Amino acid sequence: MSEASTRTPAPRVQDRLEAINDLLRRREALVDGESPPGGDAVTLERIDADLQARLDGLHPADLADVLESLPLEERLAVWQRVRSDRDGEILLEVSDSVRESLIADMDDSEILAAVEPLDADELADLVDDLPTEVLPELMASLDAQERERVQAAMSYEDDQVGALMDFDMVTIREDISLEVVLRYLRRFEELPAQTDKLFVVNAEHVLTGVLPLHWLLVNPPEKMVHEIMAPDVNTFRPEDDAYDVAQAFERYDLVTAPVVDAHMRLIGRIAVDAMIDFIREEGEAEALSRGGLREEEDIFASVWKSVQNRWAWLATNLVTAFIASRVIGLFEHSIEKLVALAALMPIVAGIGGNSGNQTITMIVRAMALEQVNVAQAGRLWRKELGVALINGLLWGTVIGVVAWLLYGSVSLGIVMTAAMTLNLLLAAFMGVGIPMLMVKLGRDPALGSSVLITAMTDSGGFFIFLGLATLFLL
Repeated sequence: MSEASTRTPAPRVQDRLEAINDLLRRREALVDGESPPGGDAVTLERIDADLQARLDGLHPADLADVLESLPLEERLAVWQRVRSDRDGEILLEVSDSVRESLIADMDDSEILAAVEPLDADELADLVDDLPTEVLPELMASLDAQERERVQAAMSYEDDQVGALMDFDMVTIREDISLEVVLRYLRRFEELPAQTDKLFVVNAEHVLTGVLPLHWLLVNPPEKMVHEIMAPDVNTFRPEDDAYDVAQAFERYDLVTAPVVDAHMRLIGRIAVDAMIDFIREEGEAEALSRGGLREEEDIFASVWKSVQNRWAWLATNLVTAFIASRVIGLFEHSIEKLVALAALMPIVAGIGGNSGNQTITMIVRAMALEQVNVAQAGRLWRKELGVALINGLLWGTVIGVVAWLLYGSVSLGIVMTAAMTLNLLLAAFMGVGIPMLMVKLGRDPALGSSVLITAMTDSGGFFIFLGLATLFLL
């Protein structure tokens, strides 16, 4: 049997987390003078050694996942056992909220030791989270070029290319042979991560082209760089929107791309790993904003911090729920006379909310991909209202027949069909209108979209259904 067929698969992060949790529980039991779970006769030193070995064997990204999955007390216990030379890498990998809790547990000397070995672009990612008292000493420890690079990266917004670019790249001249290039590359202990091409510059450091590594390998060594380089390349400016650049990476299957200034001088590069991280963070932020959360939240954060993060949209939701309750209150006498209304009205509101969320999800996604804009609102309304009309008549008829069979009233069935159709039309109108209005106001179209559309379809659905019932059934 071959080695490949007998190799044991690597354990999942969840399995590693469970093993670390088990060691922490057994250690705590021994410290408290109790028998460890499982009844094994083990010593504290043995558990500590096993725990340390497991932590040392984890990739920084996996260790970050473990730290994010542990309650604060256990998280800090594990963090204190992480080797100090790995602290910086792990701080880069954990979420912002968890990073805050880890840095709070470190003294100034530990923080400086952790971040000083990092590259300029990595330092720029962490600077905002570091205590202000360590920043002067940190900046003083950098050479002039590194300091300039950190300050340059910090000068850009989080969603601009300049904040995501790195400076670790290989540049060559166009007037040398491929043989010289190969000799030059052999002087490196290792190439920068994600290196798929070399950047060709002239004496003024102006980008003139790129040389893909596979072209370098398959062409005769006596050829000159300018003969085989690609002069027409995808270049980006540091002030470009990172989301647009991420789309370009996906469209053109890029691994790296040069970042240039207004005079085409090469100042850095953007790599696919930075783009993947950015897309993931943007997706998480959008998912949170749709639910009304203001920022990423540590799942094990304190009660007060979680309350601070969630209260704003809960307050908004409370107001909209109160409005919905008052709409129902307007028709109390109608509900008293026909109890079936109380059983059926949640159906109208619920289906309307689901339909509205479908519409708003499609619109927000299309706006994020720049497929639609505010000027196209009319066309989108016509399309979505058409879809809502067909769905309303179809499923409204179905639920209308059910209502007729349950309560023996044809009129109630017709009212149910009409209310369902009208509420789906309202949901479609608001599903397009809410994100368009958000954009007009200069806000994120996903911000609280689920909360707002549900509020509109609940209040609207109750009003439409109970209003029609009052007019035609009582």
